[in-house]
Amino acid sequence: MIRDGRSAPAIEEAAGVLAAGGLVAFPTETVYGLGADAASDAAVGGIFAAKGRPSDHPLIVHVAAGAPGLDSLACFARPLPPFAQALVSAFWPGPLTLIVERQPGVGSAAAGGQDTIGLRCPAHPVAQALLVACAARGVAGLAGPSANRFGRVSPTTARHVQEEFGDALLVIDGGPCEVGIESTIVDCSRGAPVLLRPGAITRVQVEAAVGQRLRDKDSLGLPDPRASGTLEAHYAPNAKLRLMDAKALQTGLELLGPRAANIAVWSRVVLRSPSQKVLLRRMPEDAAVAAQQLFAVLRGFDADGAKLIWVETPPPGPEWEGVRDRLQRAAAS
Repeated sequence: MIRDGRSAPAIEEAAGVLAAGGLVAFPTETVYGLGADAASDAAVGGIFAAKGRPSDHPLIVHVAAGAPGLDSLACFARPLPPFAQALVSAFWPGPLTLIVERQPGVGSAAAGGQDTIGLRCPAHPVAQALLVACAARGVAGLAGPSANRFGRVSPTTARHVQEEFGDALLVIDGGPCEVGIESTIVDCSRGAPVLLRPGAITRVQVEAAVGQRLRDKDSLGLPDPRASGTLEAHYAPNAKLRLMDAKALQTGLELLGPRAANIAVWSRVVLRSPSQKVLLRRMPEDAAVAAQQLFAVLRGFDADGAKLIWVETPPPGPEWEGVRDRLQRAAAS
């Protein structure tokens, strides 16, 4: 069932469900999350079961921005190193997740059993209203992976979530997500910042905020903590996705000719196909706009019956890194 996130009774209803150990889907600026009380291992187990997600694959915990009477960050994390605190000051609330040392005895299931945990403070006003309402009930944070079946395309509208889980799940509608891809993840647990997943906040912005270069994960001599959305194959549509340059896309369409069917193409260049059964859609030239559209475009191609999705490889540069990452993982599935 979908409820309007602008409605105070809907927020209170959702907070009640979450405080009782249930699941609620909620909007963030990145994608819609499937939420549960992050401090309750039993509630978090419901997320893993609903998504079909391995229980050792950690979740990101969403915390409120200064909820009255409750220090959500301190509930889950040990004291932060200075560079991590600088990232909090620069980008929270916003699409940035920090991997930090976990407080013992809390959030074990959400952390996938690790001694580290991923924390984020979302900027979406509906998410913040829900987190504050939950905090008033003693729920310090919400574990909230993307509200879709494990490994599939992330949802960026309430309707996408309903298509995944049906009418039984309470979905708080906050409109289409403005960012459209999941948060940037920076590991802050090993004494130096390491980029684990790119997103809307670029490596250049992170480095400017901490006053140092991001370290290469291999240079620290320690294994990466497991983190959400970092599997090689992820974010996959039902159709097989392939990344190609513009010349290869046009050549492929010409070779297939007028009998080509069940192919969808997303490209920045204008392409031509002899077949009326090829779906051509333009990718925006602006990286942020392309990111906002990405998952909705892939879901739309699936809905249109595409069996193959061809995508023009995004250009180089840090602003496109998040889009490249999601498409490369989708193509690996």
